[in-house]
Amino acid sequence: MIYLDLFLGFLKVGCFAFGGAYGAIPLIRDVVMSYGWLNDEMLAYMIAVSESTPGPIMVNLATYIGSNQAGFLGAVIATLAVVLPSFLIILAVTALLKTALKNKYVQSVLRGLKPCVIGIVLATGVYMVLGNCLGTISAIKINIQASIITVLLIISMVVYKHIAKKKLSPVMLIILSAMLGIVVYGI
Repeated sequence: MIYLDLFLGFLKVGCFAFGGAYGAIPLIRDVVMSYGWLNDEMLAYMIAVSESTPGPIMVNLATYIGSNQAGFLGAVIATLAVVLPSFLIILAVTALLKTALKNKYVQSVLRGLKPCVIGIVLATGVYMVLGNCLGTISAIKINIQASIITVLLIISMVVYKHIAKKKLSPVMLIILSAMLGIVVYGI
């Protein structure tokens, strides 16, 4: 039964996760919480690990959760389920690409999805920052260490952009946050 749950849960994520991995995080969270596979804290850790490891976040999360719940076969099933819709859609789009992209209705749908994706990504970021720094609504508890790291990362981004006149690389942000985590949590 767990294999079917993993397949259906991550197939749902793969089918409805528009806007890439960051847009998929709320959907992944919903699926994971509804099945009780992870708690909020463990999911936040896994999002951080999935972000800092090579590969798409959705695939990394699906692989980890599948492995955690049902071993190697669970990892394979969850991973295949999350990539299957994209694979099939890309095959269909490739076949229809030339005519579909010229269609004004297809262009309208794609333009209409942009604001939704932006809102989902923004809401996810705000939710993760507030949840990590302030805890949950039912149990507000300020996490000083997480707040310090968050503020230092924001300051680093602003200062770097001001000095270098370009954005700080996500890779450098990950490395900087790892070093800050060692310093702040290791003390």
